[in-house]
Amino acid sequence: MKSFLKKIFGRKVLHLYHLTFAYLATIFYHFPSKKIIVIGVTGTKGKTSTANFIWSALSNCGVKTGIISTANIRIGDFEQVNDFHMTMPGRFSIQKFLRKMLREKCECVIVEITSQGLVQSRHIGIDFDIAVFTNLSPEHIESHGNFENYKKAKSILFDTLSKSKQKFFKGKKVLKTIIANADDENADYYLASKADQKITYSVKEDSDMQAKNSSEVDGKVSFVLDDKKVEISIPGQFNIWNALPAIAVAKVLNLDMNQAIEGIKKITKIPGRMEEIPCNLGFRVFVDYAHEKNSMTWAVKTSRNLALQNKVIILLGAEGGGRDKVKRKDMGEIVGRGADYVICSNVDPYEDDPLPIADDIALAAESVGKKREENLFVILDRREGIKKALSLAGLGDVIMFTGKGAEQSMIIGGKTIPWDDREVVLEEIKKIEDAKK
Repeated sequence: MKSFLKKIFGRKVLHLYHLTFAYLATIFYHFPSKKIIVIGVTGTKGKTSTANFIWSALSNCGVKTGIISTANIRIGDFEQVNDFHMTMPGRFSIQKFLRKMLREKCECVIVEITSQGLVQSRHIGIDFDIAVFTNLSPEHIESHGNFENYKKAKSILFDTLSKSKQKFFKGKKVLKTIIANADDENADYYLASKADQKITYSVKEDSDMQAKNSSEVDGKVSFVLDDKKVEISIPGQFNIWNALPAIAVAKVLNLDMNQAIEGIKKITKIPGRMEEIPCNLGFRVFVDYAHEKNSMTWAVKTSRNLALQNKVIILLGAEGGGRDKVKRKDMGEIVGRGADYVICSNVDPYEDDPLPIADDIALAAESVGKKREENLFVILDRREGIKKALSLAGLGDVIMFTGKGAEQSMIIGGKTIPWDDREVVLEEIKKIEDAKK
């Protein structure tokens, strides 16, 4: 329907189509966001982890909180995997979840916001109180036309703050707040939007909340913020940037900082985000959503820190459907330099021929020294690729399966098939473990 409208009538009619359904959904579910504190999180990477850290911090402070994110949907302690194959579900689905969260007496909800969702008006009818900017790097460029359009699309979230209804939390007025990563060069662009207050956080640059003395030992990350030690139980120092907004949100809501910090430490698993898969074979296995240049850089760096002097094995791929072809070269070079073994496999080729997609990555890995059938393999069947990665691992090694995270399906040849990297990886590990008994 949407493709037909766009082709026949153009973008204006398509925009009207999106707006109409957004308003209808809001009316149908009786404007649920007007009675709940809504925190929107946007950026290129880190959105899901940031949302989950905020959830854990608020929950540990006794605030019943919901999440709508790429990986998971939470209503208080209840959690389900997001099986929509999109970060922001459709307008009726979002409003339905918000209504359910309100009915279940959630006081706050965190909604992960994408540029495409904003352009398609999926945010319409949601009264935001706090908007978080994580970072920005080129992504979805084909769908937006260029980087500036992508950057501008993100700003829609921050512009909604000045138009949202004033709300109260535990008897106190909630200030419309922008929380932004000062280490990102685009922070000022979003901080220029109107808001009651603006809070910056950082690891490198000066900011309102700067993490200092950071370290990572055996996958445990820690840093100091205003003389308070903050510990993170998920590998990767990049998670410092994901955890800081949680403390900022708690601060905006006048919650106890010590409890919020303890909540950050309590979260030990975020679906498909540096998620460790149980393995009794002497090596460690992780599933991560890394699917572009910056996230892949951190995936390699974290794997290397965990492996120490042992091998790092990374399976990766890229999407088809005209999505961000340039990132294939970037990711291929990153893993080619940083991993000992590279396996190029399917992610979501959609209707495209999957071989050229994987081959683009492999060619980039070859350009920095990898050799096919020696330490570089192109295996389109993702299960077979997973088997190959496991067969290459020895004691102390680290395997990272990237690109899918906790997604529940894979689209090949235009057909959607059920798929969960975590389940498939666990199945193949169990086969090896059983064979060794």
